[in-house]
Amino acid sequence: MATKDFFEMVYQVVRLIPKGRVTSYGAIAAYLGAKTSSRIVGYAMNGAHRIKPKVPAHRVVNRVGLLTGKHHFETPYQMQELLEKEKVKVKEDKVVDFKKLFWDPTEELKL
Repeated sequence: MATKDFFEMVYQVVRLIPKGRVTSYGAIAAYLGAKTSSRIVGYAMNGAHRIKPKVPAHRVVNRVGLLTGKHHFETPYQMQELLEKEKVKVKEDKVVDFKKLFWDPTEELKL
């Protein structure tokens, strides 16, 4: 599968994350059948700001809830601001109540 196709599948999953919820790079990779490709999901998120329709990349964090992608936004604070606008609390670059807010595509998007 070409990287471009994989990126598009990542964007499709990310567009399904509900407002006020978050998921991880690894959860998306696992859902797409590429469990060891969480880094490639991260690469897809790095360029998501150029994609139409819009991809809510701010809802994708690392496996413990850290905002590891924040440096790929317009400002280093934009990711946190977008999450907080959706009532997701962030403290010290980490999603508060991560486990409670975690959206697992494997569970939520059962085929």
